[in-house]
Amino acid sequence: MTARVRVVLGSASPARRRVLIDAGVDPVVRVSDVDEDAVAATVDPSSGPGAVVTALAEAKARVVADRVAAEDPDIAEDCVVIGCDSMLFHDGELTGKPHTAAAATAQWHRLRGRSAELLTGHSVLRMTAGVVVGTASASTSTTVRFADIDDATVTAYVATGEPLEVAGAFTLDGRGGWFVDGIDGDHSAVIGIGLSVVRGLFARLGVAVADVWDSAAPDVQQ
Repeated sequence: MTARVRVVLGSASPARRRVLIDAGVDPVVRVSDVDEDAVAATVDPSSGPGAVVTALAEAKARVVADRVAAEDPDIAEDCVVIGCDSMLFHDGELTGKPHTAAAATAQWHRLRGRSAELLTGHSVLRMTAGVVVGTASASTSTTVRFADIDDATVTAYVATGEPLEVAGAFTLDGRGGWFVDGIDGDHSAVIGIGLSVVRGLFARLGVAVADVWDSAAPDVQQ
């Protein structure tokens, strides 16, 4: 079986790619390079935190779709482009990637022993003959319960570098998984791309999940 509709993932995240590969999809990866701060600044604060991650996902998907149309005409003949963005909502504030050890440490000092909402925005663009013929977007929220870890453990985790470039300064599928006591919601959305949400967006665009399955997705460890 060969995928009838190609999937283009507008993200450099290896975790998102891994989720898709494990689900039978070998995505074409194209990075969006969107100015996230500029996009977030255009969102009306009264729209709620979910609107921010959705707007970012839509912006990423649009940029990637334009790039695919210009650079990959064969793929653009029949594909779906997926854009995603994740941020943590805690104490009334949205936070993304901390980037620095100091910011990651401060984040964990606030989070440990408490719960927060991991918000993930998704946008799917349907392309046919190089033209976007349909769009569908949605966000999802998952409650994450963090362990009450001590200062030494926070320092050790931050020293690995893992939390610096991931939303909320933690991973569910990496070292950070040791420090998550539980989640309420879609675990794949916490990793970065919610399969149940994307399935629904595909359906709105007339694409069945079986249309994007590959006969043999490559080993993600390669």
